[in-house]
Amino acid sequence: PQGIRKPAQRLLLILGLITASLALWAAWLGWDQHYDRQADGTTTGPYQPWQVIGLVVTLLVPVCWAAARRHVADTVIGTTVGLTAAAYWDWSDDATGQFMVGVMMVMLGTLAVTMALTNVIDSMKRNGGRTVA
Repeated sequence: PQGIRKPAQRLLLILGLITASLALWAAWLGWDQHYDRQADGTTTGPYQPWQVIGLVVTLLVPVCWAAARRHVADTVIGTTVGLTAAAYWDWSDDATGQFMVGVMMVMLGTLAVTMALTNVIDSMKRNGGRTVA
């Protein structure tokens, strides 16, 4: 039973992080689908900066929780897959096909930031909270 338990726990953690990423994307970004036309004729959006900041800050909770338990790879995989899938689903109705550029940017950005953050947290846990010089 011990041999099966570890992979099952890892899978549950990854699925939980995917679900959290999808849910947080939907809560912060999924409902805002229109672009805003400015007075000078330019368009912005569809997201406001506070929405993206809210997504990042709330996503820190599950990411830091999982990384603090030394699940670095699982945290990176779950978060990256979740946000990439959310971006793909949200943007896939773009007729130009250029949405894939944005999806790839979300994937690479999430991968890089999550890897850096989880490695910092893991390093701090390994060293008992002391900063490594």
